[in-house]
Amino acid sequence: MGRITDQARTLVDTYGRVATDLRVSLTDRCNLRCTYCMPAEGLDWLPKPELLTADEIVRLIRIAVTRLGVREVRFTGGEPLLRRDLLDVIGRVAALQPRPQISLTTNGIGLPRLARPLREAGLDRVNVSLDTLVPERFRKLALRDRLADVVAGLAAADAAGLRPVKVNAVLMRGVNDDEAPELLRWCLERGYQLRFIEQMPLDAQHRWSRDAMVTAAEILDSLSAAFDLTPEDEGIRGSAPAETWLVDGGPARVGVIASVTRPFCGSCDRTRLTADGQIRNCLFAREESDLRTPLRGGATDEELAERWRAAMWTKKAGAGIDDLGFLQPSRPMSAIGG
Repeated sequence: MGRITDQARTLVDTYGRVATDLRVSLTDRCNLRCTYCMPAEGLDWLPKPELLTADEIVRLIRIAVTRLGVREVRFTGGEPLLRRDLLDVIGRVAALQPRPQISLTTNGIGLPRLARPLREAGLDRVNVSLDTLVPERFRKLALRDRLADVVAGLAAADAAGLRPVKVNAVLMRGVNDDEAPELLRWCLERGYQLRFIEQMPLDAQHRWSRDAMVTAAEILDSLSAAFDLTPEDEGIRGSAPAETWLVDGGPARVGVIASVTRPFCGSCDRTRLTADGQIRNCLFAREESDLRTPLRGGATDEELAERWRAAMWTKKAGAGIDDLGFLQPSRPMSAIGG
């Protein structure tokens, strides 16, 4: 009972890590078909009755912020801009006291239309996925001809003040692994912050292989051939997933998220809520804790908070990607939320 008394307002686990960053998936649907995420035909989408409503999402976020110490909320998907009540949800979350930092991860296609309304609703910043600057490669990777829309979306986000505008890029061997320097140069010219992410075993097809993954070391080697990189705050990144380097002496920087080869589990501060109301205490967890059923069954805020605390208390020491018995989660990234 000591845990409940002493840590009543935090999401703490048995290793002393405290979750203050909440990732909320708003939908499992997407308007792209990126080959490292889902098959061309899409997936069996969650039935609408299983999805949390806007009221349910806001209530759970309010509990996380006011009772559990969450300070940052990141909306994800699938593609969160497909959620029709997104502006309403963001506006209500922005009105919470204390007000959390609010960000969103998107493929950027809807930003030319929504960037300014999102900013006005209370969104602070965006992360936009962009893996290539070559139209033909984009079509091959995303199975859609939408590169121009993503580029326009990034510009719209910047113009709306959703800064810093962050760009997430995944490199794939034999596909776009030669583009690291050009992607960085392109982002530097526009004032965007680029972060490369090692491809993770979260694809719906379960075809991920370590041999096919472009590692952080390879990415840095490629960048170092074109830029002078200086480690920033080496070894003191805290809970930030990205290791960062100053580019040509700064102030511009580039980040690399080495989730596979240099995992940062020991300082993880994240908790995740899926679009159908399940708590996940790790991106690679194979277990979930149901909040939707008690939520719809009349549970009080404190009862829901205690279920959340109990879910986080069981968080494992690490993701276990290097373990011989590692099994990929049954749900893909699009259903989990990033």
